[in-house]
Amino acid sequence: MHDKESFRTLIRDQLASLQEQESDSTDSAATVELDQSRVGRLSRMDAMQSQAMHAESLRRVRLQIQALKRALSRIDSDDFGLCEACDEEIAADRLRLNPAAVLCIRCAEKMES
Repeated sequence: MHDKESFRTLIRDQLASLQEQESDSTDSAATVELDQSRVGRLSRMDAMQSQAMHAESLRRVRLQIQALKRALSRIDSDDFGLCEACDEEIAADRLRLNPAAVLCIRCAEKMES
């Protein structure tokens, strides 16, 4: 079985980084309010597009945070590192790249096709 403590540390480090990123991104994703009498139409469109991109980025960061929190709970329940589809062990290299992975490579490839 995998070294759960090293994965727990990896997950907590990634969570801390993502939570800092979330905090930094929240203001960028806020609703754009521009003085239309002082800013041109293209500048407003650019600001709105930028806000939409920041909002999507923030949504993805929050999804990653949720996935990592679920991974931490799987460590505590001894389900961490086991494929949810076939109950086989997920490769340690895969988990190091993505500790929130819930499928082994074989099952992930089956799901994609």
